[in-house]
Amino acid sequence: MRYMLSDSGESVTTGTRSSSGPEPAAPLVPLQVRAVQCDVRDPDMVRSAVSELISVAGLPDVVINNAAGNFISPTERLSPNAWRTITDIVLNGTAFVTLEVGKQLIKAQRGAAFLAITTIYAESGSGFVVPSASAKAGVEALNKSLAAEWGRYGMRFNVIQPGPIKTKGAFSRLDPTGVFEKEMVDRIPCGRLGTVEELANLAAFLCSDYASWINGAVIRFDGGEEVFISGEFNSLKKVTKEQWDTMEEMIRKTKGS
Repeated sequence: MRYMLSDSGESVTTGTRSSSGPEPAAPLVPLQVRAVQCDVRDPDMVRSAVSELISVAGLPDVVINNAAGNFISPTERLSPNAWRTITDIVLNGTAFVTLEVGKQLIKAQRGAAFLAITTIYAESGSGFVVPSASAKAGVEALNKSLAAEWGRYGMRFNVIQPGPIKTKGAFSRLDPTGVFEKEMVDRIPCGRLGTVEELANLAAFLCSDYASWINGAVIRFDGGEEVFISGEFNSLKKVTKEQWDTMEEMIRKTKGS
């Protein structure tokens, strides 16, 4: 996403826990991208990072909360530290960054577009990723609440719920053996996983002036996965033409209720 925004002419600052900066996601790192060291779990580091951001680049026009932590595990195997690790990054980290930047914007009487990246199961919940589901649901509630409260200050808050997008970092923890990928694709009506570039395109739009009247929205971005798994009879896509012919004949012969 930082490259999409940078290619659009924006000056981009990204927060990273590493002092060496973010790993390059493209052959050439645009000059407009700079890194600020920050562990979003630490409110003091967040405060320092925001101060540094303002001093080198000014107040931001766009804030994207994309820090995440997740792994699959039976919930009964989770330790308190495992729970805390995920919720500290996802929920507390998003809150610390959003509140610190938001307060500075209010003080300066400036607006901005905030965007949070969550997941489709933030709304429905999901087993085996319970800390992530809980934290992401909190992030969505935070953004919808602030859309209502801070809209008067010229700030917009929106959310993207991505479905499966294959990245090394995510899939190494969510599908380490690679056996679940085909199942994921089978339940996506578009017939494939999403791409990082498609997510970046949507993010750039929501943060742009073209979306200036979109506020408090939660955009599902999953190739139709959620509507497919929610539909009671959607698994009937497996039925062959011959099977349909047989069932139709049986149904026509049915009498009464």
